[in-house]
Amino acid sequence: MAIMHLNVRCHPPLKIRRRKRSVSPSCLAEANMAAPLEVVISSDSGSQLWNCTVFDLHSGSSLLSYRGGNSAARSLAVLRGEFLLSAQLGKNFINVWEIQRKDQLQQKIVCPGVVTCLTASPDGAFLAAGVAEAVYLWEVCTGKLLAVLSRHYQDVTCLKFTDDSSHFVSAGKDNLALVWNVCSVVQMDLSHAPEPRHVLSRHSLPITDLHCGHMGAQARVATSSLDQTAKVWELSSGELLLSVLFDVEIMSVTFDPSEYFLFCGGRDGNIFQVSLCSQSLNREKSFQSDGEGNQVFKGHRSLVTCLSVSMDGTLLLSGSQDETARLWDVQSRQSVRCLAHKGPVTNAVIMAVSANMFLPDSRPAVPLPRFSRHLQAPEGPDAEGGGAWVRPALHTQEEEESYLQKADRLYSLMHAVSDKALCGDGENSALRVAELEEEVQTLKKVNKDLFEFSSQLLTKPT
Repeated sequence: MAIMHLNVRCHPPLKIRRRKRSVSPSCLAEANMAAPLEVVISSDSGSQLWNCTVFDLHSGSSLLSYRGGNSAARSLAVLRGEFLLSAQLGKNFINVWEIQRKDQLQQKIVCPGVVTCLTASPDGAFLAAGVAEAVYLWEVCTGKLLAVLSRHYQDVTCLKFTDDSSHFVSAGKDNLALVWNVCSVVQMDLSHAPEPRHVLSRHSLPITDLHCGHMGAQARVATSSLDQTAKVWELSSGELLLSVLFDVEIMSVTFDPSEYFLFCGGRDGNIFQVSLCSQSLNREKSFQSDGEGNQVFKGHRSLVTCLSVSMDGTLLLSGSQDETARLWDVQSRQSVRCLAHKGPVTNAVIMAVSANMFLPDSRPAVPLPRFSRHLQAPEGPDAEGGGAWVRPALHTQEEEESYLQKADRLYSLMHAVSDKALCGDGENSALRVAELEEEVQTLKKVNKDLFEFSSQLLTKPT
């Protein structure tokens, strides 16, 4: 037995099989498919074969294609890492794909009008869309339309949530950007029109793009406009921090992850890099290329429609009406890759790979419900088929009890009831028990009489 045990320990067949398997071509292909941590998702307005395409960030190879229609600008969104959404160009519906099932549209969300922009909250709780001059906000888990915000005077052009999903910003052709607190928008009293937390009104022409930085409610927001300026705002106060004037209209804007630079895409195809770490204290200045971080990326032949930066801040992605999307090395300002499209690029974004993007057999944990087109308010506790409406509490309701106060009150009531039942009012309790026992005996007698009567009816000869 000892010799057999020694042979088992020394025999190495598992190692040999692992080495052979590790160099097989199929396994190498699978490893390459699973390797990307970030991918490029882009769409254009001219392709007839697919709607959106997923590219490898570093090799530029096409990984996935999603079929069905064409996507409108600023309308590409990923929901909970499980669904890909985009508004149909010039139509009143939103296309929805399960992110791993590229060839099959799961459903279409019909909207009250043509969708001009679309965004999903990072926590997957809310979906917001711009329809004409209004913003529609849905609750994803139920599909209910929670609010219709009509504070813009012209069409809404862009929407963005903060990274903590506590706020979102809407901007439009009326030159305004509005900061909305989700808690003040999502409330039970639908008769009261919610008000924006801040109104950013320093642009003089329509706003073309916006971007929210990190840090949630303390984030900085960048906006671009046809008035040839890009502006940086403080979200918490609504204060203007910086305004940069250019020689051309600015069509797109974004930060790098560390917010050292502001990237602005111009109508002439140039991309301007603005340093946010300048020693200058002027809030309003003109862009000038210099050696302190203000640089120009040249390569596109037409206006830059969208911008995105990789997580490490080394690569910049740009989409243009010249039917190309380009990847740039930020440090050298050189174009390292050009992704050709069939029409003007409407969306291009660098995003982290979701867990099941390349797993064709996986399915979303929770399917999407049917989204409502009309605003409905519950009329009672059993409204909407008995469903419960859960809403965040408003910060302005100072008179409402806190959770700790409610817990203390319930705890004291519970002790009062238990003390009374155990220690106090014993005579009344005994009398009540005697009454209940008598009532039980009466019910038993009635039940027996009914049983005998029914038995006689059933057994009586006809």
